Amino acid sequence: MFTRRAALMGAALVAASPYLITSASAEEVMDTSGAAPVDLSSLPRRKVKLLAPPFVHEHEQVATTGPAIIEFEMKIIEKEMQVDEDAWIQAMTFNGSVPGPMMVVHEGDYVELTLFNPPENMMQHNIDFHAATGALGGGSLTLVNPGEKAVLRFKATRPGVFVYHCAPGGPMIPWHVVSGMSGAIMVLPRDGLKDHLGKPVSYDRIYHIGENDFYLPRGPDGDYMRFADAGEGYSDMLEVMNRLIPSHVVFNGRVGALTGTGALVAEQGETVLFVHSQANRDSRPHLIGGHGDLVWESGKFNNLPERDLETWFIRGGSAGAALYTFLQPGVYAYVNHNLIEAVNLGATAHVIVGGDWNNDLMEQVVAPVEYDVLHEGRTALP
Repeated sequence: MFTRRAALMGAALVAASPYLITSASAEEVMDTSGAAPVDLSSLPRRKVKLLAPPFVHEHEQVATTGPAIIEFEMKIIEKEMQVDEDAWIQAMTFNGSVPGPMMVVHEGDYVELTLFNPPENMMQHNIDFHAATGALGGGSLTLVNPGEKAVLRFKATRPGVFVYHCAPGGPMIPWHVVSGMSGAIMVLPRDGLKDHLGKPVSYDRIYHIGENDFYLPRGPDGDYMRFADAGEGYSDMLEVMNRLIPSHVVFNGRVGALTGTGALVAEQGETVLFVHSQANRDSRPHLIGGHGDLVWESGKFNNLPERDLETWFIRGGSAGAALYTFLQPGVYAYVNHNLIEAVNLGATAHVIVGGDWNNDLMEQVVAPVEYDVLHEGRTALP
C-alpha cells in the first residue's frame, strides 16, 4: 500500500537527487565484500549505556587496559519537542535527546554502534562520525529506512572531541542537522589528557553542551507554526533555513534547558571539562566569571591546549573542550558570546558552584549607595 510515509520518503529522495547516497548506490560505491577481514576476536568487548546530555557515561580518564571494542546502541526518535514557551519543533533525534548522547572511548579502541531506525519513524537516517575514517564518516554504511538497523564499527585513531550528525544526502543533510540530529564523541589519549607542558591533567566532572540553531517558521498571525510531523513542516522550515537567520540558538535543545532546575553544578576547587559541539554554525563559548584554564579550541588532543582564554571559538561542524577549576562559589553563566544569540535567542547555561567566598580574588569594597553629584569623586574610599 502506498502510504503517506512512503510518499514523504519518496519526495525526500527526489528532493535530494542527485546528491543523495541511497542504500543501493552506497553498496555500489562502498563495496566492502572484497576487503580483507580483520580478526578482532582477541579483543575484549564492553557494552556502554549512553546518558542524555549534559551528562556523560562513566569512563576511565586513563586507560588501564589495552584496546577494546566499545559497544553502543542508539535509537533514532522523531518527535515533537518544545524549544521555547511559544515554539515547538518536529525534532529528529539520536536517542530522543538534543544533542545526541556523548560517547567516550580511548585512542586505539573500536567504536561499534548499533543504529536503530524504528518502524514508526517517517524518515531515512544515518550517522556521520567526524572521528571516523572512510565511507563518509560511516554515513554510507549506516543509511537505514524505518524498521531497519545497521551496525558500524570503526577504529578511533585520532584523540580529541568530534561531532557526529545525520547526513542522509542532499538538502536532507542540513534539515536533519538543524532538526536536532547531532552529538559528540570524545576519544581520549590512552594515557589521559596533558597540559601545555605535557603534564597529566584530570577532571572531576564533565558536561556536554550541544549548541543548536533552529529555524522555526511563523504563520500569517506572527506565531510560530506547529506541525503534525516533520514532513509537513519541511517546506516552511526550508524557507527560513535558506535565509541563514536562526529563530533560536540554544543549548541542549531548548531555551533554558541548562538553567533553573537544569543548571549544571560544581563545587569550589573542582575541575570541570566542558565539551561544546556545534554541527552547523560557528560559536563563541564564554564562561562569565571564569576562564578556560586549558582549551583545546579545535578539540584535538594531539595539539597543545591554549591557556587562560576568556572566549574560545568553535567552528561550525566541530567540537571543542575547555578545562576550568572553579575558584569562587556562585552562579556562572556559560554563554555563546554573540550576546544577541545568548540573551535574545537562548544560548545561555548556568553553572551553580558551592563553596566559601574568597575576598582575595574579589571583594565588594563599597556597596551601592547614593552619592552627591556635586562632589562626585571627592569622597575618599576607606
